[in-house]
Amino acid sequence: MAVPDLIYCADGNPRFAQIAIDAGFRYGARLPGTTYHPLYFADQDWKNPDRRTYMAELAAHKPHMATVLDLEREEQLPDVLAWAEEAAQFVEVVVIVPKLFDAIAHLPRAIGGAEVRLGYSVPTRYGGTFVPTWEFAGRPVHLLGGSPHRQMEMCHYLDVRSVDGNMMNKMAARHCQFWVPGTARYADNRWWPTIREANAGAMVEGNDLIYLAFRRSCVNIMATWQQSFR
Repeated sequence: MAVPDLIYCADGNPRFAQIAIDAGFRYGARLPGTTYHPLYFADQDWKNPDRRTYMAELAAHKPHMATVLDLEREEQLPDVLAWAEEAAQFVEVVVIVPKLFDAIAHLPRAIGGAEVRLGYSVPTRYGGTFVPTWEFAGRPVHLLGGSPHRQMEMCHYLDVRSVDGNMMNKMAARHCQFWVPGTARYADNRWWPTIREANAGAMVEGNDLIYLAFRRSCVNIMATWQQSFR
């Protein structure tokens, strides 16, 4: 299995974005919003969808792929397909996020000359999709969010072509933690040790520790994907 496109969804910190890009991640962001690099992936604000503004942003940035209006109710299908048709003018891959049972059978594999990729929200303690994985069988999938190890696990069940996320910057910024592939037996969280735990408990000082943690996450995530899915 080929390594999926790994996308860092920017949080507004240009230094985090540059570190991720230097590690080999693609650059993604929610639109409308400030961007610091050419966009590979664009995401719309699913809680406050604004089609006119979003399409204008897609036209300006022309990312490789972009999400459209989430499919949350059956009666939304015509609107979702209309968003997808319009977005296809500006991107090569349109990501449709089905959030109700039996909806995928009604979704095209291509629209307006663009590939249709299904968005799957990776389950976490904060939420995730309720649509069973078997409904996604035989369709290319984009994983939305979740931890790196959970994303890797989902590749055993889904045809994953791309993934996005920014959990590594949240863990770095909030707790100075970085991701490892479950090997940190010395830490309270074997997936997310702190810089101090990795330093044998010694006090670590400095203003750049969150960036050190974030860089370690990016390097480790990229290496683990490449080793596991080459």
